Amino acid sequence: MYVRLVDQRHVQWRNRAHFFGVAASLMRRILVDHARARLADKRGGGLERVTLAGDEAAESPRIDVLVLHESLQRMAAFSPRQERIVELRYFGGLTIEEAAEVIGISEATLVREWTVAKAWLRADLSDLPRRDTPTA
Repeated sequence: MYVRLVDQRHVQWRNRAHFFGVAASLMRRILVDHARARLADKRGGGLERVTLAGDEAAESPRIDVLVLHESLQRMAAFSPRQERIVELRYFGGLTIEEAAEVIGISEATLVREWTVAKAWLRADLSDLPRRDTPTA
C-alpha cells in the first residue's frame, strides 16, 4: 500500500485528513484486488478451502471483501456519502473524528449516517449468498 500511496505524485495533500481519505480508498482497492486474485481459477480459486480448526474459524466472523465491495457499490447509488463513511471507517480505520474531518461534516452527522449505513449493510449482506472461500 505504501508504494501506491507514495506513487500519488499528482495529489496535493491538503491536510492530514485528506491523506487518510486517499489511503482508505487505496486500501479498499488493494483488498478488493487481492480478493479477486485469490478467487481466480488459475490460482485455484474455485477449490473449496478446508481448515483443520473448523470450530475456531466459526467463532470469528469473516467478511468477504468482494461481497462487501459489491454492497458498497449498491449503497453508493443512493448515498455516496454513507458509502464513503464506511470506506473511511472500515478500510481506512479512521475514527469518527477523523472521518468527519475528511468528509467535512459534524461528528454527530457522521455518527447518524454511520449507524444507518451499518444497518443497511447488515440487511443487504444478510440477503446475499456467502462464498465458501476465506476473505483477504
